[in-house]
Amino acid sequence: MKKRTDWHIMTATEAVKMLKTNSKIGLTQQEADKRLQSHGPNVLTQKKGESLLKIFLKEFHQPLVYILIIAGISVGILQEWVEMIVIFLVVIINSVIGFVEEVKALRAIQSLSKELNAENTVIRNQEKKMVSVTDLVPGDIVTLQSGDRVPADLRLILTKDLQIDESALTGESIPSDKQVNSLEKNVVLADRTNMAYASTLVTHGVATGVVVNTSDQTEIGKINQMIASADILATPLTQKIAGFSRFVLSIILILAGLTITAGILRGNNLSDVLLEGVALAVGAIPEGLPAVVTITLAIGVSRMSKRKVIIRKLPAVETLGSTTVICSDKTGTLTQNEMTVQRVLAGGKTFGVSGEGYRPLGEFTLEEPHPLENKQSSTSKPLEQDASFALNELLKAGLLCNDSRLLQQDELWKIEGDPTEGALLTSALKAGFDTEKQNKLTPRVDVIPFESEYQYMATLHQKDDVHVMYVKGSIEKVLAACSNALDWNHEIHPIDHQEIQHKVQEFGEKGMRILAFARKEFPKSTSDIKHGDVQEGLTFLGLQAMADPPRPNAIDAVAACKSAGIEVKMITGDHVVTAAAIAKKLGLHDDQAANREITGAAMNELNEEEFIQAAKEKSVFARVSPAQKLALVKALQQEGHIVAMTGDGVNDAPALRQADIGVAMGITGTEVVKETADIILTDDNFSSIKAAVEEGRRVLDNLVKFIIWTLPTNITEGVVILIASLLGLALPITPLQILWINMTTAIFLGSMLAFEPLEPDVMQRPPRNPKTPLITPPLIWRICWVSGLLVAGVYAVYHHAIKAGAPVQEAQTICVNIIVFGELFYLFNTRSLEFSQFKIGFFSNLWLVLGVLIMTSLQLLLVYSPFMNKVFNTAPISPKSWVVILAISSLLYGLVEVEKTIKRWKKYGSFTSNVHLLRKSKQ
Repeated sequence: MKKRTDWHIMTATEAVKMLKTNSKIGLTQQEADKRLQSHGPNVLTQKKGESLLKIFLKEFHQPLVYILIIAGISVGILQEWVEMIVIFLVVIINSVIGFVEEVKALRAIQSLSKELNAENTVIRNQEKKMVSVTDLVPGDIVTLQSGDRVPADLRLILTKDLQIDESALTGESIPSDKQVNSLEKNVVLADRTNMAYASTLVTHGVATGVVVNTSDQTEIGKINQMIASADILATPLTQKIAGFSRFVLSIILILAGLTITAGILRGNNLSDVLLEGVALAVGAIPEGLPAVVTITLAIGVSRMSKRKVIIRKLPAVETLGSTTVICSDKTGTLTQNEMTVQRVLAGGKTFGVSGEGYRPLGEFTLEEPHPLENKQSSTSKPLEQDASFALNELLKAGLLCNDSRLLQQDELWKIEGDPTEGALLTSALKAGFDTEKQNKLTPRVDVIPFESEYQYMATLHQKDDVHVMYVKGSIEKVLAACSNALDWNHEIHPIDHQEIQHKVQEFGEKGMRILAFARKEFPKSTSDIKHGDVQEGLTFLGLQAMADPPRPNAIDAVAACKSAGIEVKMITGDHVVTAAAIAKKLGLHDDQAANREITGAAMNELNEEEFIQAAKEKSVFARVSPAQKLALVKALQQEGHIVAMTGDGVNDAPALRQADIGVAMGITGTEVVKETADIILTDDNFSSIKAAVEEGRRVLDNLVKFIIWTLPTNITEGVVILIASLLGLALPITPLQILWINMTTAIFLGSMLAFEPLEPDVMQRPPRNPKTPLITPPLIWRICWVSGLLVAGVYAVYHHAIKAGAPVQEAQTICVNIIVFGELFYLFNTRSLEFSQFKIGFFSNLWLVLGVLIMTSLQLLLVYSPFMNKVFNTAPISPKSWVVILAISSLLYGLVEVEKTIKRWKKYGSFTSNVHLLRKSKQ
């Protein structure tokens, strides 16, 4: 059987013939079994991945883990078994977390396979029978009806009023009207009206189609393959931590090598030399880094869950904070995916309709031309109930000429049927109509269902002593059949085509879908209506214009993202006019900006260089296929952007997986998208992304603060050991004391930085450049001179104490406290890398205050408890020694604050300007 992918260009007869089947008889069971053997079951093939064991072992293959393993081995050599167990537990826990998250990510393809798990009616051997979707083969004749999920890609051969919701596949918010005629070859997927695609949903009508593709050959199968092939990129955080870890590992190995070499050259005992090397490694390794990274991310996750954001992968918290571009789907993400009537023309007057979605809350506002100005300027006033027969007739037509139902489930209002008809029901209910009561007062007698060939629907109703036919449909068809119109005073007058067309243009420019309504009276004896009855003699009632409105707060959220230096791009399968209108409402680009939209068809004509340029310059991408969404994300990444992609449909899944950060809608999102995404918005509110950006930036800020805080300690300890080894001096601090310093300060001081509040200017600064290292040159300079000051203080105090006759244990105890309290005072410097402690508020982080109190208590125990003296080889010290310790720590704090003040002066021109900025940001 010859494989073809352009079935839409064939006639239905040609397609059936090509597939060697019969539209009336179908395949024989024997032929179906044969084809099943040839084509395989109608299920999506899962990409064969790595074994679970290999995935788990890969979690250990990273520099940070190497450092931890070295640390564990080091303390094991020192026979500090408890510390060794703790370090190895950190390694195992981190690896287990990574393993679990990786396995979860791979479930996306499995979730996609579930889309095809059902039964459908198939004609075989001239009999209708229920067949499992997995057993369908090319050539099978499948029947569809409202509520069915399309089981495979079908070439339609017979339709009646068929409408299919393809939003999950194409992004089109309005169900697609289907027909059987052949199409041009270059028609895009969303406009292939003679095809029905696997996983889409029939919302109206019935049809028969022939299966042309199954399993991986379907359009959803291609998406499945794109999900499997899309790269899973390392996040900026994991990349930077890995780079930082490799750097630290290199420095530690070099310094340890120098220490051992110097000892050997001096002729020292080999075991003593190795012990000095181990001591240096123990001092230089930032053991608390992986724990603090996990704690900081976990706190970010907790904060975000309270703000309606679920994090599936911990590093994603930071990644969104570094995002430079958000590529957002329109339908269901920036908009509500609920058609809403927004403007109405009735009796020659225009009304605005408030309210959003299917919730029947809102009011009609009469828009009147300003008496002293032209028609473009208008005033509005609320409309009194029952103020106009013309308006009531228009709304009644939309209510009665309707086959959908509006349902309330708890606090949510949902539509059962066509979204367009749902919008008409909602507008009638806003005016006070009761659906059940109205249907009883004017019961339906007959109906002409909507057909794409005629582009209208008509219903006949019993009303008093006459029968009334209500018609709704396209502007062209309804207006052509109208001979007069109903005016505001309930009088019939000639129809003003020019004024109506003016309103149609006005509504259309706002991206609205417009339906026209009319009526016609018949004698009470009339029991049925025919197409001929609709062709002439209608009375025009008016227009209802509807749109899929932006989500509440989406406009503010877009503005907030732009102020934070994040560009927002709309990528949708919807029409370009509709997308452009929504983009304008959302403020995606300035009103003066021209040619900011591009269609998928136009993108197909671009070469690679032009495609990348369009990805950078355009802000609206309409009628875009899933493959083009994926290509857009890759193009932006190629330009160095950190890309976040939001979406809710199956068509968004490949791009979400490729993006640096995938954001799924929790309510309307499919299981595929949720499993693929890094972040899930539980309220489907784009504005929650602002909260995620804030938390992401806070996480990165706090991680940098911890690194800036912990490195001087590790460098100080390493350099102290190195100097002692090179010069043959006694160690001012022992390896066991170094372990005490590193483990306790990381837990009770450093980890408290994870609770730091937002920096005042967090949403006014641009995204952090992905190429910017975690530690910038100015901060490296600060780390170096702070470390130098601590090293000088340790050696000066140690040799002064020894010279004054103090025991070695007492001198070492003083040195331990110089490092610990130097860290403690320096901790308050690092609470903000720019503002002073007094400006951000001393008690704005109560966890840090608590940590300082605990750490101080532990140090007093270390110094004065006999048990601790014995275990850690410490000794009590005099009040005079405490004065020296606090003096050196205070000097360190003061010098750092002076450096920060000088930098603020250079940045803002004056210290006063900086204070003003701080106060303004707090407001």
